[in-house]
Amino acid sequence: MNSQLLIVVFFTALVLVIAGTAMAWLLSPSKRNAQKELPYECGVPTRGTSWMQFKVGYYLFAILFLMFDVEAVFLFPWAVVVQELGLLALVNVLFFMLVLVLGLAYAWKKGALQWK
Repeated sequence: MNSQLLIVVFFTALVLVIAGTAMAWLLSPSKRNAQKELPYECGVPTRGTSWMQFKVGYYLFAILFLMFDVEAVFLFPWAVVVQELGLLALVNVLFFMLVLVLGLAYAWKKGALQWK
């Protein structure tokens, strides 16, 4: 593709996004009332304030989940082409897995996996 076509495609996409957002903002019904401003919790009225602190353990658990989720995303394509990549790719993935196992061992040692 030449650069002029890329510029035209980019600006066309930009105009379409801006036009769609503007149309949604202009055409959407926007009658505000107290009922609509309340936080929605599965149809059950909230008790107390909606702003509350969570334990840091929830965040650590989520980060660990994301870490191993990303691991799976990286390992699936690698497993498909492992035959063509050779020994160097195997060494690289083993290093990648070693770093992840060390991270898991560190989290385990610090107690991040214990649900308290």
